[in-house]
Amino acid sequence: MNLFGTGIDIQRGLTLAARVHSKYAPVFDRLNERDRAALALYFLPHNSQKDLLEVTRPRVVKWYCPFADQRVFPSGHRYCVNVYTGCDHACDYCYASGYVAAGARCKSTFRAGLLSDLEALEDFDVPPAPLHISNSTDPLQPLEQVHRHTLFALQSLAKRRHRFTTVTLLTKNPAALLDEPYLQALRELGRLAPDHPAAATFEAGRLPPLRVECSLAFFRDEPRSLLDSAAPSVQSRIQAIRSLRNEGVPVVVRIDPLFPRDPLPGGRRMADFGLPDVQSLADIRELVQLARDVGALHVVYSTAKITRPRAGRLSPLMQSMKAVYERLASPSPLVFRGGSWRLPEAVARDQILKPLLDICQELGVKAYACKDNLIATP
Repeated sequence: MNLFGTGIDIQRGLTLAARVHSKYAPVFDRLNERDRAALALYFLPHNSQKDLLEVTRPRVVKWYCPFADQRVFPSGHRYCVNVYTGCDHACDYCYASGYVAAGARCKSTFRAGLLSDLEALEDFDVPPAPLHISNSTDPLQPLEQVHRHTLFALQSLAKRRHRFTTVTLLTKNPAALLDEPYLQALRELGRLAPDHPAAATFEAGRLPPLRVECSLAFFRDEPRSLLDSAAPSVQSRIQAIRSLRNEGVPVVVRIDPLFPRDPLPGGRRMADFGLPDVQSLADIRELVQLARDVGALHVVYSTAKITRPRAGRLSPLMQSMKAVYERLASPSPLVFRGGSWRLPEAVARDQILKPLLDICQELGVKAYACKDNLIATP
């Protein structure tokens, strides 16, 4: 038996790794034997009788996207912690509504599961990787006021900081982070000890080891209340972004998702479909200027998907938005993939994305597509 650290049996780990499903294999194949064994022992079930193994073992600190084929979506070895299940922000366009039941719930075993996973990362001496909080739920939604599981997670992660490279927190409620316990946890997560395995790389590249990504798709509360019905107000988020920057917290402004805007092709307007102009060009400029003025790392963008809810039908508003999409795409059909209707790529680029990218270039603000932003996070 060849043991490394406190918990690595390298031969057992390599045997597990040889059975990993092909969609994850590119991540394992690029590692040296020692790290491949550690990754296998952490992510793969140890006693499964299946010929092919999925990355299903961790309780809380999970593989970033267990559904994605690494040959198509090369996110690599990175983690995601979804603190809660579902989200009470009830955003009409939320992509997670396609696979998460409506409403929000607290995970009764979250804290125990988190501590167990952190201990396993230590036992198997898994190499550090980026961690994202969260991709399917807002970690600072109203449940956090009662349960404080996100605060517990931040504090616990800080104690195991050497197991992670960049820690990214995504939220529509950045104001919650201004309470001193959260700020203190962010300060600790924002520092890498000199003996951290990635410290030299981050220092040489002047890379922030922590970032708070704030979703701010709208500059006015009228469209926000229409589409982000239960999320914090626009002004609350803007003020919190400014305050976080004053505290030295690195911030990313997510101007996503992006929607069609007036004027539509063919002389049509959003009002012709019973919709307001939720993201005027002037609004987008204001959001990019905000990102520039506060010194945000960059902005993130994506085109809105029309997601078919897991339970129920499209809301009347999203039915109207789908009609706009069909008009933009005509004579081509919409693309239906992953439970969502999407604009053809060329239409989305020309009709939705290009104006934002032109403004970012004009104002000197870096812009990353959502997928590119994720993959680029070290």
